[in-house]
Amino acid sequence: MKHHDWIAILDFGSQYTQLIARRVREQHVYSEILRHDNSAAKLKRLRPSGLILSGGPRSVFEPKAPACDPKLFKLGIPVLGICYGMQLTAKILGGAVKPGRTREYGNARISITDARSLFHGLPRRLAVWMSHGDQVLKLPEGFHVLAQTPTCPVAAFADPGWKIFGLQFHPEVVHTHQGTDILRRFIFNACGCRGDWRMAQFIAESCRAIRRKVGSGQVVCGLSGGVDSAVTAALLHKAIPQQLHCIFVDNGLLRHGEAEQVEETFTRALGIDLRVAQAQARFLSDLKGVVDPEKKRKAIGKRFIEVFAAEARRLGKIRFLAQGTLYPDVIESASPIGGPSATIKSHHNVGGLPPDLKFQLIEPLRELFKDEVRDLGRELGLPEAIINRQPFPGPGLAVRIVGEVTQEWVALLQQADLRVQEEIAAWDVSHKLWQAFAVLLPVKSVGVMGDGRTYEHTIVVRAVTSQDGMTADWARLPHGLLARLSNRIINEVRGINRVVYDISSKPPATIEWE
Repeated sequence: MKHHDWIAILDFGSQYTQLIARRVREQHVYSEILRHDNSAAKLKRLRPSGLILSGGPRSVFEPKAPACDPKLFKLGIPVLGICYGMQLTAKILGGAVKPGRTREYGNARISITDARSLFHGLPRRLAVWMSHGDQVLKLPEGFHVLAQTPTCPVAAFADPGWKIFGLQFHPEVVHTHQGTDILRRFIFNACGCRGDWRMAQFIAESCRAIRRKVGSGQVVCGLSGGVDSAVTAALLHKAIPQQLHCIFVDNGLLRHGEAEQVEETFTRALGIDLRVAQAQARFLSDLKGVVDPEKKRKAIGKRFIEVFAAEARRLGKIRFLAQGTLYPDVIESASPIGGPSATIKSHHNVGGLPPDLKFQLIEPLRELFKDEVRDLGRELGLPEAIINRQPFPGPGLAVRIVGEVTQEWVALLQQADLRVQEEIAAWDVSHKLWQAFAVLLPVKSVGVMGDGRTYEHTIVVRAVTSQDGMTADWARLPHGLLARLSNRIINEVRGINRVVYDISSKPPATIEWE
């Protein structure tokens, strides 16, 4: 662990574990999520400034309920248990936990009974977010109550001598109004962190690490135009400008002007060695007659690897492959539901490369969350158009054309989507959207234009709000904006006579149509 001040978060399967890590990092303190069963000896070697035990979906009474090493409470490292983490702390240290008569879920108000430590300087009553079935009945020796509710006599506790704290509510969620203040008191007052983890420091550390690993070797990086690969390339270019070679595969399934924007930014503005593989015809040929969405994805993935590999071979002897893998992709989940697993998103990997292309991986963003990657991009001087680019599927517009993909339909969708992008960009709160795009349906309907009857295509406009893409809600766009979108698409894109708006949330629907 290269960060002198950092907080270790032991994961007991909470849906909010990543959110805890992000809240800590927002205070400019590095945090990392670890399995709940890490030994006290290992934690001592890692030397975190503090430990946070996350919540979790299980009960401490279940036979195989996840637990931590009891010795970690004697390391002298400050500990904060949240929800399940608090109940586990109480149970291990000799307190008593009981099943609650009713499960508390949602908004609650706590009364502060001890305004020192975590609640110093805060109002005596706070709105918080509860989510628990069990609760602490009897405190371990040396502990005292910090807060309570009418139904939860121990909503927070502390042993100030050992700097061990517990919260029955979730300070990391926005519903707990002073949650960040409470976490700050743990991070800075109890753990003594300085809050000096900055992107400039990350860039300097990363550049040194990249140079050490690469030496005099050469690196290849696949550029998609997305923010992750763009920031990866910009960081590597800063570290080893003469040893980086980027490959951009133009599959003909990108949004309007996207290929030109990538080439302009990376070749002319940044001076990166960029090889553009023009492979539009080959991808479209592979998709001829293909209707099934999974078969489309497989055909595109197979062709991408073939084109990328051919370009990589032309570069000669390359030892390293750079990828834009992010922290959420590599977090080990110790969730008692799914079991330990380490997952890498398949769209980040140039997987299945031929045997003659054996690369060592470089993943310089693997410690960062998405919002941190955007901050890093700004620090590296990338344009906002790339930094704020919406998530875009690996197969591109092929999964936004329902049914067979043809060059004519790609061109039609590009033009319709361009109008969506322009109108959304002009909307003053567009930053609240996760994605907004057009989908082309294989459905024709009757319309009237001028004095004539038309029989033309239908466009769906999809706009969603989301934190992470795992769940999403359809965006309540203003009626005036929807009217402009419809008018522009129908009037300016020949071949479209009907526009509809998708009001499905995820789940049960997905964000993409295929």
